[in-house]
Amino acid sequence: MILTIRLEVALRESLAFASRDLVTRPTGAAVRGHIQQAIAAAVAPTTRLDFAEVGLMDFSCADEVVAKLLQAVEPGGYVVLSNLDETQAEAIDYVLERQDLAVAALPRHGAPCLLGRVSPDLIEAFAAIHVTGSGDAVRLAAHLCWSVERAADALQALALRRLVVAASGTFSPLPLQ
Repeated sequence: MILTIRLEVALRESLAFASRDLVTRPTGAAVRGHIQQAIAAAVAPTTRLDFAEVGLMDFSCADEVVAKLLQAVEPGGYVVLSNLDETQAEAIDYVLERQDLAVAALPRHGAPCLLGRVSPDLIEAFAAIHVTGSGDAVRLAAHLCWSVERAADALQALALRRLVVAASGTFSPLPLQ
């Protein structure tokens, strides 16, 4: 089950004035508060933040909305981003990189990707899981022509960062669509 939060709605409901832009730290904090209330009221383990109707996003809002939300998500909870434009993705990537955080994202145009601090192995493993579907380290190793140990390390790192779902030795992609 997925909780989808349309950020333009959260923005509209959090502010006393109409805006499509996520700018200023107070705006970001207000939107994050709205998102956290919605997550607390839901039973879905995965929250999808939909950026489709959001305009500008500055670094302070990337920090307030995405980075601080990732830090606050309870164990067993996942956050994914969807419908990001290039400038939104760049702002989020910049902020997460500096805070040693990462998130799974689906840009408006393109394949699922990771934003933030991730190694080339994590990027490659994440992409492979989205192509091949759920599996274990042996399957990933065979697909990428890696050793099983390298694949297992990448899958564990992805799971620890909540970029894939791990259950009984099987790793599954997060629902992005």
